Amino acid sequence: MTEDNRPPRDLKGLLRWATTPPQAWGVYLLAIILVWLVSFYAGSLRPKKAPNASPPAVTAPKS
Repeated sequence: MTEDNRPPRDLKGLLRWATTPPQAWGVYLLAIILVWLVSFYAGSLRPKKAPNASPPAVTAPKS
């Protein structure tokens, strides 16, 4: 078996990888698409209907 002496991947290494020129374009495009999809999904949700307001009581004063 071969020994793997590479350090474990961490968030800092991933961030450094994602900000290098070729990957940065892909990450940027992926972020734009993700924002578009989330906003499209949120815009397609139907709002919950409010319950119908009951008519005021007969003894309520008219203004």
